[in-house]
Amino acid sequence: MATIADVAKHAGVAASTVSYVLSGKRSISADTRERVQQSVRALGYRPNASARALASQRSNVLALVIPLRTGMHVPVMMQFAAAIVTTARRFDHDVLLLTADEGPDGLQRVAQSSLVDALIVMDVELHDERVPVLRELPLPAVLIGYPDRAEGLTCIDLDFVAAGELCVDHLVDQGHSSLALLGTPSAVYERQTGFAQRTLTGFTRATERRGVLGVETPCEHTFEAVLHTVEQLLRDHPDISGLVVQNEPIIGPLLDVLRRLGRRVPEDMSLVAICADDVAERQIPRLSSVTIPAERIGGQAVESLITKLEDGVVPELTLVPPTLTARDSTAPHRDLTTA
Repeated sequence: MATIADVAKHAGVAASTVSYVLSGKRSISADTRERVQQSVRALGYRPNASARALASQRSNVLALVIPLRTGMHVPVMMQFAAAIVTTARRFDHDVLLLTADEGPDGLQRVAQSSLVDALIVMDVELHDERVPVLRELPLPAVLIGYPDRAEGLTCIDLDFVAAGELCVDHLVDQGHSSLALLGTPSAVYERQTGFAQRTLTGFTRATERRGVLGVETPCEHTFEAVLHTVEQLLRDHPDISGLVVQNEPIIGPLLDVLRRLGRRVPEDMSLVAICADDVAERQIPRLSSVTIPAERIGGQAVESLITKLEDGVVPELTLVPPTLTARDSTAPHRDLTTA
């Protein structure tokens, strides 16, 4: 029986393209559509999801592993989850959401249950204890994030190192020479969660490359914590005029704190955040930001899994280049001592 991978190979396209042609869920060029349909006819492929599942003993269910641990911002995680669920339905798959922090034992339990065909794993740490298990499991898996040693795994993520560098370059290009990174809560750094550590790496690398002051500090999610952190930061480094924020829940409180402390944005303090576009757009002032492409990454994770399930080949590591949108919260540096 021909598979979707056979059709893709015969037509010279990706397995996901074949699925889009068959489902009609995405616009495909006329030439590509015709080539895929010719391959379907030539190979006698029957795109019936239920029949395929029965014949292959598949469940047509993907597991999404999101351990909801201390310091994680649930709304961001749910943006990824929504993208994954939506894309999975295009491929006639459902999603089993696993939020308990069960570590390697949880992966083994799910794999042995026959409930799911494949795994998407989030909240990946640099030295993630789940990695050895993922390499040995009989189920295909995709990680959103990537550990220090990613050999033999399929990983997709925003290039957070480049994102950190992009934020610094944006501020330095506007004349700011004293910068601070307001990062995630301490627990996220202590776990060495990949996205936080890599943003810090990019921030540090860029401040050193540009020859400017770069200070980094974690920040908890409460208003009192934001107030204390910013007050301490400005006492220790009163010349700081640019902030990079990688901590979406503190954005609103941070703007309130800066107003309370007499620092206007962007006249006295420029601010660029790594956050969702809708969060950046609804602030006053609107924030310059590097977007979190949850829909793109979540969708690509599912497409990669479907390709793997059909014995196709996918890249081991995909890093989505960051995009910075300049809005109202950043402006050229103005020297407060001469203003």
